[in-house]
Amino acid sequence: MVSKQADSFTVEVIYALPEQQKRIQVAVSPGTTCIEAVKLSDMASFFPDIDLESVKLGIFSRAVKHHEVLEPGQRVEIYRPLIADPKDVRRKRAEKAKEEGRANKVTGGRA
Repeated sequence: MVSKQADSFTVEVIYALPEQQKRIQVAVSPGTTCIEAVKLSDMASFFPDIDLESVKLGIFSRAVKHHEVLEPGQRVEIYRPLIADPKDVRRKRAEKAKEEGRANKVTGGRA
């Protein structure tokens, strides 16, 4: 008879801030979802700002849903909320370039 322990595998859960990061390995059973692995890692006890209900997750830089099932060797990444919308940042940078004469005011191309 095969025990449940033999069926389990290890995945890594990681969360990074600008000044620090934490990596925790957890043993999970087949069928374990991404959010279940995050909860098993107890990462929220180290970083109380993580909202487990709305947190964005990924596997090797690919966004995933909370209910996606894990495979052996995967790394679940917990993403922080964006500080600024990338589209707004690009738009402001382009407007500034036009004002400074570094970009064509009509086409937006380099002057």
